[in-house]
Amino acid sequence: MQAIILAGGKGRRLMPYTTVLPKPLMPIGEYPIIEVILRQLKRSGFGKVIISTGYLQELIRAYLDCNHTLDLDITYSHEDTPLGTIAPLHLIKDLDDTFLVMNGDILTDINFRDLIAIHKKRGVVATVATYKRDVNVDFGVLKKNKDHKIIDFKEKPIYHFDVSMGIYVFSKRILNYVPYDTPFGFDQLMYTLIKKNEAVYSYPHTGYWLDIGRPDDYERAIIDFEKNKHLFL
Repeated sequence: MQAIILAGGKGRRLMPYTTVLPKPLMPIGEYPIIEVILRQLKRSGFGKVIISTGYLQELIRAYLDCNHTLDLDITYSHEDTPLGTIAPLHLIKDLDDTFLVMNGDILTDINFRDLIAIHKKRGVVATVATYKRDVNVDFGVLKKNKDHKIIDFKEKPIYHFDVSMGIYVFSKRILNYVPYDTPFGFDQLMYTLIKKNEAVYSYPHTGYWLDIGRPDDYERAIIDFEKNKHLFL
């Protein structure tokens, strides 16, 4: 199985940490997060991993090239200018017919094998791993009609959403919808696929998931990793 880890972002939300380290090298316990991901992929049966790099790519390469414990076929695809989440796929040669794409800053216990198996069974162009997230609103929320008459009220409501985990399985024909040499993100891909009436399915995950893109989530990830290391390694 083939996996692509997106590791080219600048991690602006995690500054000042990411001023000197790319986000995938942020340490979670004794490992950087990208090594946790690589160990999970190896355990799940992935043999080929492509790291899509950009910002501070020389540090990522130096760390992984010196790590002789992973025993994985790791190659790199570098973008000289930022291309968003999806456009860098055009830079990668020899993509498999089915491949996994994921952000390089995710702590999760998702079953990668099951995710890919379900994608193949459906025979669709894209499968998006999703997670339920609650959003708390700390205000009284009013609902009005067109004449500004208040017709409903909720005190500090909680809204429930299915959000993308930053983990996807794609069929190679996804590239037919991705432009060359121009930034193109996951949001633009979803708009395009829905407009073209392509079959895109979700894979709901009910276990653990955390995007470490913000300082408070990064601190929480460190604590959770130490408490439940068996879930991730």
